[in-house]
Amino acid sequence: MSLQYALVGDMSWQNRAQWQAPDTPFMSFAFWQALTDTGAIGEAAGWLPIFILVYRHSNNDNNTDADIDVHKNEINLDVMQPVAVMPVFVKGHHRGEFVFDYAWAEAYARYGIDYYPRLVTSSPYTPITGQRIWLTVGQALDREIIQAIMAGVDDIAQQVGASSWHGLFVTPELARLAASTQTEVAKALANNHSISQDKETIGDDDSAFTTPILERQGCQFLWQNKNLTSNNKPFTGFDDFLATLKAKKRKTIRAERRKVAEQGIECVRKCGNAITDADWSAFYHCYVMTYAVRGQQPYLTAEFFDSLAVSMPEHIMLAQALDSDGEIIASSLFLYDKVDSDENNKATLYGRYWGALGEYDSLHFELCYYQGIEFAIEQGLTYFDPGTQGEHKLVRGFIPTTTHSLHRIYDARFIPAIANFCIEDRGRMAQYRAQAHEALPFNQDNMPTFDSDV
Repeated sequence: MSLQYALVGDMSWQNRAQWQAPDTPFMSFAFWQALTDTGAIGEAAGWLPIFILVYRHSNNDNNTDADIDVHKNEINLDVMQPVAVMPVFVKGHHRGEFVFDYAWAEAYARYGIDYYPRLVTSSPYTPITGQRIWLTVGQALDREIIQAIMAGVDDIAQQVGASSWHGLFVTPELARLAASTQTEVAKALANNHSISQDKETIGDDDSAFTTPILERQGCQFLWQNKNLTSNNKPFTGFDDFLATLKAKKRKTIRAERRKVAEQGIECVRKCGNAITDADWSAFYHCYVMTYAVRGQQPYLTAEFFDSLAVSMPEHIMLAQALDSDGEIIASSLFLYDKVDSDENNKATLYGRYWGALGEYDSLHFELCYYQGIEFAIEQGLTYFDPGTQGEHKLVRGFIPTTTHSLHRIYDARFIPAIANFCIEDRGRMAQYRAQAHEALPFNQDNMPTFDSDV
């Protein structure tokens, strides 16, 4: 294999190459720097980062061993030509992940086996599908990169004694490539097929061949800015969108918006540098309340959001609800992509952080969904991803879509049961997505085609 990997404990590799723009703001270096600087990731937070750096030797000497122990940070980046980087976190908990494997941990515990630490690749605290691998300019993701990365994952797992690796909310492309890199033996295990595991079939090193990459699929809901009766052109306004819904659903949404106005509440939107320090302070107060009502502490600090305000204002929109006295009573923070002039524009609005200082009829729907839809239409964004959970989004025009997660289990005794669970779970989720699609509120002319996978 011409590619090699090294394990790096910080992001010093950033300055050693030109990197492609990420597909979402949540994989931007600015976002990750904010997470790092404010302690949202790091050993103290239970998110210990290790970066798998895939490279070629700049001197064409492929025999130089640049791999390092994860407990050290001694690496000569000068001899490397970076190709790709994937983050891996060493974790002893499941917080901030949104794809949960509690049942697997309980199964380990019943057998007296420690499920922790475990390895996770994700954009922390962010249930948004996207790339999980940074690529240098001009480099395409391919099987060789995936093979090098998975060798790095296995190396980390061996060094720290991890039970498993979990790649969360990965793109369909990454899921397909990961599956294509597996041996026939691993594919059979991933699909829960019986195989002969004799030495002649598998080879002397069983683990290298029989540790499959398992896939789980889930469902989230995505709004699309496409009027199907107008050749998929973007909507011209909120009423244009409402016209694609069944009459009863249109009436319900209009009634919800009236209820907000009848409570003397006005909603406004601000972007980037127009968001003042006072706005940020009010937003964070609202954000904290979301956790306080559950007796929890928030994952992210005020300093984290302050950092985003400085480093990536062009990606930020804040929706606010003001009472009759002009006081801010609720806030919803969105991130969004820059609109690409390409005809295949996939620019997306991401609904992420919300909170309110009290209970107000229909305000959550207004501030988190309807304000977002209006903004997406105004800005020419193609999609609006409001985050996890679902049926209340479904009836407001958000379409069920497939999410993907990848899993690698290192104890062979648990692979068959977990592989079987993943297969059955994919079937259940496919059925759920089909049923959810049938419940969409669109009139017949605007009913999107059901896609079992995305």
